[in-house]
Amino acid sequence: MAQLESIIFITGGVRSGKSSFAEKLAADIWKKGPSGKLHYIAAMQPSDTEMQKRIKRHQEGRNQSGLEWKTWEKPVSIGELAEVFERNDVVLLDCLTTWLNNELFFEEDRWQKEEYLADLFGVMWEGIVQIAEKVRTLVIVSNEVLNEPVADNELVLQYSRMLGKLHQEIVSSAQNAYLVEMGIPIDMKGVVK
Repeated sequence: MAQLESIIFITGGVRSGKSSFAEKLAADIWKKGPSGKLHYIAAMQPSDTEMQKRIKRHQEGRNQSGLEWKTWEKPVSIGELAEVFERNDVVLLDCLTTWLNNELFFEEDRWQKEEYLADLFGVMWEGIVQIAEKVRTLVIVSNEVLNEPVADNELVLQYSRMLGKLHQEIVSSAQNAYLVEMGIPIDMKGVVK
């Protein structure tokens, strides 16, 4: 697999500090390069009070950064945004696990259709590639949920398989990959330039 020099992958557990690290890293890369825009693709949907609080906290953090983030709220079909980005832009996608969840449940029970699952990986991967090939840097945040035992539940198994496959494909193609634990980023692949 050829490397997509523009991809940086960041993963970690819930509340590990991965989103804060990703925002800072994207902003630092943006500041160092030629003029372009700083974009944030938000896949999260406010499904309950806790999600609403998390979304608000993330928005406030970006607003307090003093940087002009252009936020795109796009829970599904994220690849469609590729056309709005330009060569010198830096894009942060937060987060892959939420995006996958949204795709699986956008329409009821479509995760049970084999042909849909077979196509979903390709659709998501192609969306990532379309954005990565268009911009200077694409930072992708994901959750590290694959370390726990997988329940004997077909939905959980399908989700885990798809997420694992996406993680492997992204990391094998990415220039850099980080695991964030307790707010500390651990360099798993590559060096930030």
